Amino acid sequence: MSHYHTESKTTYEMAKIVAALSYLTIIGWMLAIILYGFHKSTFARFHLRQSLGLIITAAVLSFIPLIGWLLNIGVVFLWFLALYYALAGHKRSVPLLGDFYQRHLDFIC
Repeated sequence: MSHYHTESKTTYEMAKIVAALSYLTIIGWMLAIILYGFHKSTFARFHLRQSLGLIITAAVLSFIPLIGWLLNIGVVFLWFLALYYALAGHKRSVPLLGDFYQRHLDFIC
């Protein structure tokens, strides 16, 4: 049995890898942005913006004692949700802040 990979399927799979990698810490995000430079796609760009937004949100909330730390539990939940969307191949924004991330992190192109 032969496996045939069309260019579009390979591109889609690479975009999913870049998208999922972007959610794996800041180092994963930096590796994903490097890979994105070689394999640009709207799917990967979308998830790069979502993950960077979540990273920034978590970092800012970390500076707020107690309340910020408790809110970071919600950010972790959103992070898992976004990672699921990336692995499943869905292009869905995280609730509450996802559209904000897409509008204001538009320098990732």
